[in-house]
Amino acid sequence: MKNTIVIVDDHILIAKALSSIISSFKDFEVLYECENGKELQDKLADKNNIPTIVLLDVSMPIMNGFETAKWLTTHHPDILIMALSMQNEDQSVITMLKNGAKGYLLKNTYPSDLENALLTMLKNGFFYPDWAAKTIFNDIENKEKSKAAIRAQFTKRELEFLNYVTTDLSYKEIAAQIGCSTRTVENCKDNISQKLHIKTRVGLAVYTIKNELSSL
Repeated sequence: MKNTIVIVDDHILIAKALSSIISSFKDFEVLYECENGKELQDKLADKNNIPTIVLLDVSMPIMNGFETAKWLTTHHPDILIMALSMQNEDQSVITMLKNGAKGYLLKNTYPSDLENALLTMLKNGFFYPDWAAKTIFNDIENKEKSKAAIRAQFTKRELEFLNYVTTDLSYKEIAAQIGCSTRTVENCKDNISQKLHIKTRVGLAVYTIKNELSSL
């Protein structure tokens, strides 16, 4: 039995192209297509329309990918969400992750890479490309540290920084929030990166969310 996929994208040509590509995959079939999150909501009211995976465009009218991911996570937590975007913007990745997406792909991905991403997400429960710090998930899942032990790795100022790393605030704006200089915030980021061996803000955001270090 094949795994079912729903494509949610307001660009009809892209949706049709994706549908055609996925139909060629041995383990997958497209259940239906939607042009926005609201249309998906209406479809999912029928229990026969529940897919294994939703391929979700980030930018859409009426109900965008961020709103749709959040709604799906609340109402259909068993559905795996793979976000789709034209750009690898850090904040899009962070927001989609916070809202429940388990994967993130660019629309210029090769068909073979798309198939591999879908299979990987089914196997591991998530798929993120290297630049989005995919390996962090394995590292976090395998650690048997308590929340207290995790927090103990960081200074008070570093924890304050991590509390804001998942937001769309710039480092200068984060500095204003926690009452320090921009240079202090940059030092916090560098120190934490060295401790965790995570270089990017996306990676730090993933770590922060998974370990519940942010109250925002």
